[in-house]
Amino acid sequence: MRRPEERGDRLAARLVSERVRAVQEKGSVLATLWTASNRYVRRLGWEAPAQVFSWTVPTTALKGSAAETVEVTHGDSAQLDGVRDGLAGRWNGPWQRPQWWGSWQQEQHPGLETYAFADHGRDPGGVLSVATKSTPDGRQLVVHDFWAADAMVADAMFAFLGRHHGRVATVLFERTGLPPGPLLQRRLAGVGAATARFWHPWMLRVLDPGRAVELRGWPVHVDDELVLDLSAPDDAGSCRYLLNVSAGSACLTPGGARRGRTADVTLTSGQFALWYAGGYRSPAAALAGIRGEDSAIGRLLATTADREPWLADYF
Repeated sequence: MRRPEERGDRLAARLVSERVRAVQEKGSVLATLWTASNRYVRRLGWEAPAQVFSWTVPTTALKGSAAETVEVTHGDSAQLDGVRDGLAGRWNGPWQRPQWWGSWQQEQHPGLETYAFADHGRDPGGVLSVATKSTPDGRQLVVHDFWAADAMVADAMFAFLGRHHGRVATVLFERTGLPPGPLLQRRLAGVGAATARFWHPWMLRVLDPGRAVELRGWPVHVDDELVLDLSAPDDAGSCRYLLNVSAGSACLTPGGARRGRTADVTLTSGQFALWYAGGYRSPAAALAGIRGEDSAIGRLLATTADREPWLADYF
C-alpha cells in the first residue's frame, strides 16, 4: 500500500519500464500482459488486439451427432504440443508455451484431462483439455483448450462435451478456451442458450518495431510500400519508417523514406501493436484515430488482415 503523498509519481510506470527493459535485454521484441488497468498501460504503449469472453453453455445445448470417422482418444498433453503448435500457426498472436506449462496447468486445475480428435487414419486435428469443478448448481465442465483443424472436428468436440449432459449441468469455455469468431455461436444457432462474460483483454506492446516486422509472417500475395509515422508512448516524439512487404516477408526501415515524401499513415505505438496483431478492419481503424487517406489505411490493414489475433493462454 502506497502512502497518499507518494501517489502520482509514476512509480507503476517505472516498474513496468524496468520489466520491459529486462525482457528487451534478453532479446524480446513483443510484450504481452493481462491487466485491469487498460487505460493506464495504453499510455505506456500497449493496446488490446481482441475482445476476450468466456462462455457458459448448458451441456444439453451441445448434444448432437458427430462424424463417425472422428476418433476420440485420451492423450498426453505434452505429446500433443506439436498439434497445438501447428493449429496455432493459423492465428496471429504471440503464443509459445514453456516446457513447464503442462505440469503447472495440472497443478492449477487438478483432474485436467486432454483428448485428441482425429479423422480416421489421419493425424489428430483437434485437442480438447477439460477439467470439472463443483458449482452451486452442480458439476461443471471447464474447457481450457479447444483447438480444431476444421468444422467437422469442432463439431465432434462439441458433441463429445454434450455427451456429459447426464451428470454435468453446464460447460464453461474459459476466457482463452475458444478461438475468436462465430465457432460456438454457429453451433448454438437458434438455441440462445449461451451466456457470455466479458473479461479485461490481453494487451500487446511492440518493443522493437523493426525486428518484430522482420520476424512476423506475412501474406505472400501482398506487395506494397508505405511510409509510416510512428509516435512513441507518452508523446515522446515520433519516428518515420518505410514499410516494405513483398512475397511473404517485410522490413521496416527507420527514416527509409525518400526526402520530402509525406507519411502515408500516422499511428501511435498502441495502434501499431493492434495493426501488427491483425486486430484492425477498415472501419475500426478510422474510428480508432489512425490518420491517412482511406486507400493508404486500407493498404496497410491488408498486410495483416489475413489472420485474427488470439492469445490462447491466461497467465
